[in-house]
Amino acid sequence: MEFKEFNKALQNHVESMVKDQDVLFITDTDNDTMWTVYLDSFPEGTNEIFRERREHDCSCCRHFIKTFGNVVAIKDNKIVTIWDFKIDDVKYQTVIDVLSIYVNSKPIKEVFVTKEAGFGTDHTPEQLEDGTVHMWDHFRVVLPAKFVSNSQKTIGSLIGELRTIKEVFVRSLEEISKDAIETIIELISQKSLYKGEEWESVLEQFLLLHNEYHKLSSNKQDNYCWLKSTQIGGVIGKIKNHSIGVLLSDITNGMELDDAVKRYEKIVAPTNYKRPKAIFTKKMIEQAQKTITELGFLESLERRYATIDDITVNNILFANKDVKKKMGDGVFEKLNQEAVSNPKKFDEVAEVPIEYFINDVLPKVTGIEVLLENEHTPNFVSVVAPKDRESKSMFKWNNNFSWAYKGNITDSMKERVKAAGGKVDGVLRFSIQWNDDGKNQNDLDAHCIEPNKNHIYYPNKRTIHTSSGMLDVDIIEPESEIAVENIAYTDIRKMPEGVYDFFVHCYSYRGGRSGFSAEIEYDGQIYSFQYNSPLRQDENVVVAKVQFSRKDGILFLQSLPSTVATKTIWDLKSQQWHPVSVCMFSPNYWDKQLGIGHKHYFFILDGCKNDAQPNGFFNEFLNENLLEHKRVFEALGGQMRVEPSEEQLSGLGFSSTKRGSIICKLEGSFKRMVKLIF
Repeated sequence: MEFKEFNKALQNHVESMVKDQDVLFITDTDNDTMWTVYLDSFPEGTNEIFRERREHDCSCCRHFIKTFGNVVAIKDNKIVTIWDFKIDDVKYQTVIDVLSIYVNSKPIKEVFVTKEAGFGTDHTPEQLEDGTVHMWDHFRVVLPAKFVSNSQKTIGSLIGELRTIKEVFVRSLEEISKDAIETIIELISQKSLYKGEEWESVLEQFLLLHNEYHKLSSNKQDNYCWLKSTQIGGVIGKIKNHSIGVLLSDITNGMELDDAVKRYEKIVAPTNYKRPKAIFTKKMIEQAQKTITELGFLESLERRYATIDDITVNNILFANKDVKKKMGDGVFEKLNQEAVSNPKKFDEVAEVPIEYFINDVLPKVTGIEVLLENEHTPNFVSVVAPKDRESKSMFKWNNNFSWAYKGNITDSMKERVKAAGGKVDGVLRFSIQWNDDGKNQNDLDAHCIEPNKNHIYYPNKRTIHTSSGMLDVDIIEPESEIAVENIAYTDIRKMPEGVYDFFVHCYSYRGGRSGFSAEIEYDGQIYSFQYNSPLRQDENVVVAKVQFSRKDGILFLQSLPSTVATKTIWDLKSQQWHPVSVCMFSPNYWDKQLGIGHKHYFFILDGCKNDAQPNGFFNEFLNENLLEHKRVFEALGGQMRVEPSEEQLSGLGFSSTKRGSIICKLEGSFKRMVKLIF
């Protein structure tokens, strides 16, 4: 067979190979080695020395082999080289078989990019000594126009861009889990992801690719990625590098779904964006339901207000005579104490630590009244019980009772600030809260002017100042939620000494008819303030001016006066005395349990009736078996709300982790007034 016939067979094969292809590739061959393989592959005696070099050793063929010899297509996920064809000639068949094996032995290196259609030269003339001309035949292939790039970019730049897409595509397939993709698709279908619909079709296509990729054996995955990366484009190919890729990676790496979505929305959503609904998926619900059923907690989900009949005597620290009469005097014999007919009266109010009061004072008391002050509003609490008294406890402690503070939280403003992402464990904290009734849509802002006149407020939110101070929570549109803002200092060494001005500014008046509450916390001591009047547009209200020094801490130079306005809270009027029917610890400390969360001290008040429908439980109460489903339980807690009831155990609660106080009138062997310190 003449060489030109060999080349014609090669041309026919290449034409057939590229006919149904849109892109070609090159394998990771060494060009010099490939040329040597070509020359050495001829059978013995068929490539002898001609003049000074072997017969097939010519510069035209060498250039063709080096520039086009390792070009391949991918068909059915298999490499097809330009040498994969058959001819009726032993010599040349041997050559193409050896070249096919060599090119096939190397992985794909790059996408083939060219700005020229033709490779090689058909033939070149040579004038011999006798004057005649000899035509030498060489390799020659011409590609269809679709493979020729007209881009102004260099070939190297084009190859680099395509290589990057492939590399990121591989990482996306390897480092993102199927579960993460399906979770986000479900969130989008629920309309629970900010602008998620923009990613829906992309994620659905990526899920198909992900499934295809992971069904392949490892030796076929690379070819799959090379081909698919040229077909899908940069959006899907580089999905890991997009904002949605951050969310996919965070979920894959085990970040809590709510935290992952918040991080995503922080990247893409405007600062005033409010999440429309809680985040949980159908799969999460199914898994939670399975766990609840397997562990026997179905009957534990329905909740109601607890009553005195639910509480055993061992868990009651004090009960007044009406409660004793209802439960029977016999069980309260150990609480009865003799009272003298002419008790002493004490004009001074002594401060008594709560544990001393419980251990040494309370056993001698037969009656308690508390002065309900406005500052106690966040301390209102209800004890919650299961509807089925025999149901299994789903909490960390050994009973199925829980509690809920006013506003449906388990603690205070401090907890709200913490939940909103604010710093609550620093050196100095200034927090404000408003919209407690859901009707104050005013945009209030927390401000602080430092001794050096540096101003911390909304234009520099999330900025850590040289003083270590930062506004870390800024609410623009309260909507139906209780709103908080927070300024916190984290390093006492950086805080300048001098006067700090803390005030509230009404940035936008939207018809709100209520004021705000505020807290200043330093060295564990919380100072509470109440401002009940609505703020006008652009009005400033000074909460406090405090003198700070590292030696003496803070000294209040000016502050809001303590409010004495009477208001009705849960059927009780503030600034008045109210009898205590029962004293008890929170359920996590019943039956002498210790160390299961924070201890709370409950003072159940006569006539106190929760006018809301609090959550039946909170995630922080759940036992370890249920914590993995806490997003679903957060939603369940909101759905399984406590139904209204005339009979309930509600009153005031004080956490052992928060400083507070309450003034009490005590009756027993003497009358006295004390200020309990928590």
